[in-house]
Amino acid sequence: MDIEPGEMTVGQLSERSGVAVSALHFYERQNLIVSRRTTGNQRRYKRDTLRRVAMIRIAQRVGIPLAEVAAVLELLPGNRTPTRQDWERISECWQAELDRRILQLEQLRDDFKDCVGCGCLSLDRCTLANPYDVLGAKGPGPQRLMDESGQPCHPGSCVAS
Repeated sequence: MDIEPGEMTVGQLSERSGVAVSALHFYERQNLIVSRRTTGNQRRYKRDTLRRVAMIRIAQRVGIPLAEVAAVLELLPGNRTPTRQDWERISECWQAELDRRILQLEQLRDDFKDCVGCGCLSLDRCTLANPYDVLGAKGPGPQRLMDESGQPCHPGSCVAS
């Protein structure tokens, strides 16, 4: 079978990770995971590929583009199994972005029911929250949900004037 200790076939990786073989082939074409080829041209994956696949799936679940996933995975050592410290180091790469996304989800949860914050005056309530579309003069987007620099702010903490 030409398999070395600590290696998995594509079928084993698929079964263990819960990811279709076709998706694993796609991840490999995108340089997200790597395999070695046997003399019979079959793929063999190191066991630590399971961690990479899990990270890819989690990143996809929260909407992180595969190009960003690839860039972060490049920070992992290729010549050895990544350690816990390696994983902690790369997880910090997305901390600010994930915090921003969490903030946006909190805004959606807490503020959307009252007003989308855009000043569109399409809801009857908007005439009270944004009479004469004053926020429209500040520019596009949900002005009540952004600070002066256009960044999202915590729900209820940055009402534009």
